Amino acid sequence: MTTKQRKTGFSPDIAIPPGETLQEFVDSLAMTQVDLAKRTGLTTKTINEIIKGKASITQETALKLESVFGTPASFWNNLEANYQETRARLQAEKDIENETVIARLIPYSELARRGFVKPTSKVKEKVVNLRQFFGVASLNYISDILPVAFRKHDKASASHYALASWIRMGELLAGDIKTQDFSEKKLKEMIPKFKELTMLEANDFLPRLSELCASCGVVLVIVPHLPKTFAHGATKWLHPLKAMIQLSTRYQYADIFWFSFFHELGHILLHSKKEAFAETGDKTKEESEADGFASDCLIPRTKYKSFISKNRFTRDSIIKFADEVGIDHGIVVGRLHHDQKIPWGGFQEMQRKFS
Repeated sequence: MTTKQRKTGFSPDIAIPPGETLQEFVDSLAMTQVDLAKRTGLTTKTINEIIKGKASITQETALKLESVFGTPASFWNNLEANYQETRARLQAEKDIENETVIARLIPYSELARRGFVKPTSKVKEKVVNLRQFFGVASLNYISDILPVAFRKHDKASASHYALASWIRMGELLAGDIKTQDFSEKKLKEMIPKFKELTMLEANDFLPRLSELCASCGVVLVIVPHLPKTFAHGATKWLHPLKAMIQLSTRYQYADIFWFSFFHELGHILLHSKKEAFAETGDKTKEESEADGFASDCLIPRTKYKSFISKNRFTRDSIIKFADEVGIDHGIVVGRLHHDQKIPWGGFQEMQRKFS
């Protein structure tokens, strides 16, 4: 691109290889490609490939052409540079056009509302901004960096790209939070303290919960629910010494929040650091194991079996049992609902809801 073109904002819509100009010089002197090869010391094949745009004009070749035609080497170098720049720009524009299909599947307006991308109505600008948001050179690579979001989902209306966006928001938020190096031993020792926090209101327990997690090498982020994600939580290792637990605000009941927290904790303690997990309702082996871990942490299995064996569920008996195992009363109610020991909605007034 010439200086004049830069000043006027002119952008060619076709990339013309410098070989075409070289052919014009050859023709003007009634020279053949064989003649030019002999005069430059290059092979006839190389000359032919330059003219056809299959080979580039190197700086060494530009100096040889300067000697043959009397034109400065910079002339040939500029032709080559402008050609490569234009070709790259046209390919980039084509890539952006292809990626607009993916951009339309991503909840851009919601990401913009939350300050993760710049507001715009232009789809090509959305592609560029979303590349920066996900940290990829192409939106086609999202499934490669966040494969957990593209696993089979049991909800037909679920959006893989919405889930990927939600998890990415968590990554970006978690990256700014400092933690101690991960310690499995310390995290296991912290479980009783986590259980104590279940009896507090969100404003009281969240700062403390985040602090305790960080002291074990785990960053806790609460990311508001995104439509079509159907996710309660997610777990991802940001690096070998820092894990992330990400929880959603999809459901605001305390018992669901705490089950999701311990579920994600189970993934950290039971499963590979190379795997990321998203709690979307699919019952894989790992998800079932995390469910079991959460259930047993919150309510010890033997004590729960003893409690339900009496088959006597009253407000007083639930409160007494919850106090015995040291958890929020609503968690016991939620467990009894899940196991169909009491009707859905039974003792619902005991289930706390976060604002």
